Amino acid sequence: MTPAEGSAPIPDSQPRPVPPVEGLAPGNIGAWVQWAVRALETASSDARIDAEELMAAQLGLPRSRLSMRFEDSILAADALRYAGSVERRRVGEPVAYITGRQGFWSLDLAVNPAVLIPRADTETLVEWALQLMRARAGGIAAGALRIADLGTGSGAIALALAQELRANAAIVATDQSEAALAVARQNAQAAGIERVDFRCGNWFSAFRDGERFDLIVSNPPYIAERDAHLEALRYEPRVALTSGVDGLDAIRHLAGGAFAYLAPQAWLLLEHGHDQGAAVRGLLDEAGFVDVSTRRDFGGNERISAGRLGS
Repeated sequence: MTPAEGSAPIPDSQPRPVPPVEGLAPGNIGAWVQWAVRALETASSDARIDAEELMAAQLGLPRSRLSMRFEDSILAADALRYAGSVERRRVGEPVAYITGRQGFWSLDLAVNPAVLIPRADTETLVEWALQLMRARAGGIAAGALRIADLGTGSGAIALALAQELRANAAIVATDQSEAALAVARQNAQAAGIERVDFRCGNWFSAFRDGERFDLIVSNPPYIAERDAHLEALRYEPRVALTSGVDGLDAIRHLAGGAFAYLAPQAWLLLEHGHDQGAAVRGLLDEAGFVDVSTRRDFGGNERISAGRLGS
């Protein structure tokens, strides 16, 4: 029975070498995509998007061009690999880890299980950071802006800022994981971005004596250790997700320690959970920041809180 007839064999969930297969698979590309949509309906709220993303990745196409190929035949080897990818998605593995790619800002980033998958909501932090730095750049010599991204992961935030600010800013991006930094460096090289200094260290420990920054940003772990949502995130690195009983341990550390590394009038921007805005504003107030406020993400949830160091 072909995918067009409603069923097709699905390999197990672990990636495995595909045996040499010659010739074409039964059905066309569109039929295989439709089979995958049905296979993923109970596992994903975006079954069609997932099915198309996986097929586009298998064929080396942008998803926007996939529909033009629906009537084309598909090689048997590609169909087998596609079936394996669909099964991995069916058991819960994120599409980004299956394809090894994730879009963020205007970047196409490599990702793997060593790094958190960048989310669109984090672009709210990038937008705010750019607004603050462009306003600040007027009073600072060209190229003298200094920015730090703590817990950089795939490098998403640091690279988006570097791409937009170009020679106007020097950026330090830190992570406690060398495996994560390897991904971030790969992404910087692929994007042709050079003005990012990647360093291994836990939060402020990677900074050098006397360093001061015009902006410190972070998307730290902020999920409570026993949060029910963690099961859905089981493929992502737990160290990048959870932070204490209430999820705020890392944010407490950052809010309490950032003063020593900020220049006068500099800013600290922190991403947090949708229900943590009031608590994070309280921590920033307690630490002595001024102009403390919160911005909402694309879904209308409180997502980024910031405070400024006084003069």
